[in-house]
Amino acid sequence: MRVLLVEDDDVLGDALRRTLTAAGYSARRVGSGAEALAALADDPDVVLLDMGLPDRDGLGVCREIRERSRVPILAITGRGDVAARVQGLRSGADDYLVKPVSTDELLARIEAVLRRSTGAAVAAVVAVGDVEVDLDRRVVTAAGETVAVTRKEFDLLAALARREGAVVERAELLEQVWGTADASAARTLEAHVASLRSKLGARDVVATVRGVGYRLAR
Repeated sequence: MRVLLVEDDDVLGDALRRTLTAAGYSARRVGSGAEALAALADDPDVVLLDMGLPDRDGLGVCREIRERSRVPILAITGRGDVAARVQGLRSGADDYLVKPVSTDELLARIEAVLRRSTGAAVAAVVAVGDVEVDLDRRVVTAAGETVAVTRKEFDLLAALARREGAVVERAELLEQVWGTADASAARTLEAHVASLRSKLGARDVVATVRGVGYRLAR
C-alpha cells in the first residue's frame, strides 16, 4: 500500500513516515500542496494531508485532489473544532485527525478509509489458528473467548498482525509501540512478548526470529 504523506514539518513528517514504514506501508513524503498534486501521478492508495501547508490552503488542495482522483484522503490538522472538521469533510476528505496524532489512531484510520474505498484493502481481523486479533475493536480472542490484554500488549500484537506474518525487527516494534528505538527498552518488549505468550496458553502465536525480531506464526 502506497501512502502519500503531505507534511511540511520535517520533524513530524519524518516521524510519521517512519511510523508508516514500520507498519508495512510504502510512504512518500512531500512538503507542499503543489508537490502533493504532482505526486498524484504515482497513484497512491491513500493521502495523509496536512491542512496547514506553506504554499496553498489545505482545503483548496483537498478539493483539487478530490476533483482529480477518488483516492482516500485523511486530513490532519491542528484545529479540533467542529467547524474545521466539517470544512475538511466537505472539501473531500474521507476522515479527519487532530494533532498531536496518536500512532494507534493514525494506523486504524488509514485501515478504515482503505476498507471503505476498496472493500478489502486491509483485514479488520487477523487470525492465527484459533486466535483472532480484531484491529478495529481492539479485541483478542482465543477459541472464541476474549483474552484480557493490556493496551501495550494489544499494540504489540497489532503491530505484528499488520505485517501479515513478516518479521518485524525489535527496533521497529519499540518505535511503533513505545515511541523509542532505544535498545535499553528491549527488556520491556521481551516482557510483553512473554506476557502475551502466557495469556495465549500453549498456542505458538508470537514467534521469535533470533537476532532480528518477532513475527506472527501464521
